Amino acid sequence: MKYNIKLFLIMMSFFSIIFKRKNIQKKNSDVKVCLCTLGKNENRYAREFVEYYKKLDVDKIYLYDNNDLLGEKFEDVIKDYIDSGYVEILNWRGQTKQLLNIMNDCYLKNNKNYDWLIFFEFDEYVFLKDFYSIKAYLNDYRFYHCKKIYLNWLMHTDNNLLYYDNRPLSVRFPEIENLTRRKIKGGLSTIKSIIRGRIRNMKIECVHKLSNNIEGCNGFGKKINLIGIQTNKTDYEYYFIDHYFCKSTEEFINKINKGCPLYAGDINYKLERIKTYFGYNIVTLEKITMIEKLTGLNLSEYK
Repeated sequence: MKYNIKLFLIMMSFFSIIFKRKNIQKKNSDVKVCLCTLGKNENRYAREFVEYYKKLDVDKIYLYDNNDLLGEKFEDVIKDYIDSGYVEILNWRGQTKQLLNIMNDCYLKNNKNYDWLIFFEFDEYVFLKDFYSIKAYLNDYRFYHCKKIYLNWLMHTDNNLLYYDNRPLSVRFPEIENLTRRKIKGGLSTIKSIIRGRIRNMKIECVHKLSNNIEGCNGFGKKINLIGIQTNKTDYEYYFIDHYFCKSTEEFINKINKGCPLYAGDINYKLERIKTYFGYNIVTLEKITMIEKLTGLNLSEYK
């Protein structure tokens, strides 16, 4: 009798899980995914970025135009995607320190219409080894209990290129930096997050972790208690983000000159970014001279 009761309880638990999964999971085609991003001086990369995520099956991109008032316009390079409605441009031109604001704005306006929302920038390309579609990945049974997914950054070097050319990022910068090689052996890695829609009272407080109040899963659906924005549970084989954070030296200078959206015009921030850049890339006199000339900064400590 005890055996029968125990078997009955196990079967009830099993069917409860199956029923719950069926209520959460949908057909891949029914899953809705959008990407929210902030863009400033990104016309060189806009078409590659948009086409990559369209091919990955993202339903729509909400692009917050943070260019200067008289700066470049995304319509000059992706007008066809804007006209079709695939990319929606939101005017945030001329504003500074807006990244968290646009993330909250996008979640508030769109979370009821999408199952998942992505907040990646123009130098971040998600890699999914076993999935042709990000919808299929996010709809996998491993994530039925997850509200937030953490993916590791895989950092790429400047590949010792000084100047921009129009080849794809993956072709120009195939090399990963030395710190990442050490992380593969168990070091800490920075993460970015993908989050479910329809979370009540959701407030984004961190670019990387989004909300400290929502428990996250790793790229395989395992819940993890992440303190800060880094983890030593790294995955650089199956599901991660290729982060082309510096590109060539010329492009890196353009990036720090325009200012991070959170720290626009901050000289100390620029010096910190240069320190990070040389921490990941080979230091050469040619690079130092080029950066000094175009930024007006004194980099004698690196000579």
